[in-house]
Amino acid sequence: MLHYRIIGFYAPVVHKTNNNLLEIAIGYYHSEDSFKKNIIVSQKGDNSKTIAEVPAFGKTYTWRMTFNSGSTNEKSELHHFSTIMDPKVDTANVRCRITKSAEKYKDAYVFYDNNRVLYDMNGRPVWYLPDVKGLCHDENAELCDLKISGDGNITFILCASASEINYNGDMLWEAPNTGAVSGDSAEHYHHELTKLSNGHYMMLGKELVLTKIKENVSNDNHLLSQHGTQISQDSLPAYIQKGYMPIPYGTIIEYDQQGNLVWSWKLSKYFQESPANYFKPPEMRGGFEPHENSFYFDEKNKVVYLSLRNMSRIIKIKYPEGIVLHTYGPVYKNNSQTGGDDLFCQQHNPRISENGYLYLFNNNTCNNQEGIPKIVMMEEPGPGNDHLKKVWEYDCAVEVDYKKTIATGGNVTELPDGSMFACMGKQYGTTFIVSRDKKILWSAIPEKWNADQNKWEMIPQYRASIISSRSELEKLIWNNENKTKE
Repeated sequence: MLHYRIIGFYAPVVHKTNNNLLEIAIGYYHSEDSFKKNIIVSQKGDNSKTIAEVPAFGKTYTWRMTFNSGSTNEKSELHHFSTIMDPKVDTANVRCRITKSAEKYKDAYVFYDNNRVLYDMNGRPVWYLPDVKGLCHDENAELCDLKISGDGNITFILCASASEINYNGDMLWEAPNTGAVSGDSAEHYHHELTKLSNGHYMMLGKELVLTKIKENVSNDNHLLSQHGTQISQDSLPAYIQKGYMPIPYGTIIEYDQQGNLVWSWKLSKYFQESPANYFKPPEMRGGFEPHENSFYFDEKNKVVYLSLRNMSRIIKIKYPEGIVLHTYGPVYKNNSQTGGDDLFCQQHNPRISENGYLYLFNNNTCNNQEGIPKIVMMEEPGPGNDHLKKVWEYDCAVEVDYKKTIATGGNVTELPDGSMFACMGKQYGTTFIVSRDKKILWSAIPEKWNADQNKWEMIPQYRASIISSRSELEKLIWNNENKTKE
């Protein structure tokens, strides 16, 4: 019983030839005659592995392989499988509506976080996240950062746990959650998990640190003064009575494949070392939480970029030393902006392009109440310069009947030809590919059916991610052969 429609079929080594024929019939058959009458896939292969697609979920199929070894054909016995219908792929109630057919990347596939589904570029579901053993089974829990890893597995964060599975839904790795970095009972993983090229895993966590809030510094703005005490949930009431506030500060954590802690970095230490960074400008939203929402590890240049949404700030960190090399975004001191840049606001998902530019999804919510979100690409400052330089920008289109302000979510990924794949976030789940000359190459909207109002409604998405080529998908499929971690 399978939770996917694109399937890898494997011929035993004893039958390995250069001329195999895979046949699939819809239905459950044991006789040759019945099987032959209902064949829907007849596909030749030139090695022992063949990938084929069946048309629907909720169906039973029969298959066999014929092996041509020269003068004779040897047929395997008839085998059977079924594809499981799940509400997530029931297209009568959930769909991915294509608003612009693909001009490029026609063989790509898209993961949607909230749907927990992989779609082809025609909007057809081909895979969904199953009930994985050991995984949180709360269908209402938010899933973040569902994506393919560089070595062909799937990583994501669900119920504050960070996990890796294969295409078949086997658990391969799960992050330790001991609180060794946070000082609490768990690490509180959130927003992003990335598998590195060396097989390590890097992710965001949180720690609670007591912070004294000094009111009315100037014009009712606030200065955050660190107490410097890492605390657990149980110790909060006594400290709150003394005027301290528990502020969640981000941590970046790296584990190896055995779950050993390799490296960590704490945002609270950054604030403690630079009092000017505590200042809370009037437009800072979300209380006093900096709200770390993404990171990017530039493995080539050994730097980590950390995005703070509520402060419209990106911190560039030298790895593994942990030294802050640069701060991008507005910098405040004594109730005024003393430096920095205003090229983005409440941003998400900073990345480094193939040409070395810093790019991100600019939610653009500070400049006015209906700031149009943008994709912005910037050149980082060189010696003797403190400012980013904008080199490319794209205004994301929002349909007239939707709210223009998109404060939550959104992400962008550069594709091999320089085009940009983007998801516009929770208030507006449109996903698209735009070329560098600003031509839309593909776009889609995930939707669900509202039976009460008798209409389709947009499904909000925190992120979407792309498998940009058929070869990447095939690598993911054949990684089913990876041994699972019991």
